[in-house]
Amino acid sequence: MRKQKGFSLIELLIVVAIILIIAAIAIPNLLRARIAANESSAVASVRTINTAQISYNSAYPTVGFASSLAALSGTSCSPPTSTGACLIDTQLSSGTKSGYSFAMSGVSGTPAASYQASGSPLSANTTGVRSFCSVADAVVRYSSAALTSCAGTETPLQ
Repeated sequence: MRKQKGFSLIELLIVVAIILIIAAIAIPNLLRARIAANESSAVASVRTINTAQISYNSAYPTVGFASSLAALSGTSCSPPTSTGACLIDTQLSSGTKSGYSFAMSGVSGTPAASYQASGSPLSANTTGVRSFCSVADAVVRYSSAALTSCAGTETPLQ
């Protein structure tokens, strides 16, 4: 009898079991890393909105703060106007970026002296677990619950 070369079925099953165990350990860590990356992007986006609002307020003092994300953005930037200031990118001005939904609210007064910028995860526990917001003081705050408004009572981000 000649000895056949190759792997037995038991050996192949053991290798597959080891690969499945490694995958079971790695996949939750990958998902947590993705959530952390989305949250970091959301914080950076809220900070970008704050910076854009301060620049907008300085450039257009008779208008005050911008009333929408679209006013902070723009497609024709020669020259920028109060309806299209070209201070943020078009993806952020669309309201959705990196698994988060962004909104501008609470703009009031003439000139507008206040605003609320917020970012909420599109899918809780999948794209993010915290919501972020900021008011005219430019301090980024967060909450584990979904935010309908930024009252300034949320926990400041360290």
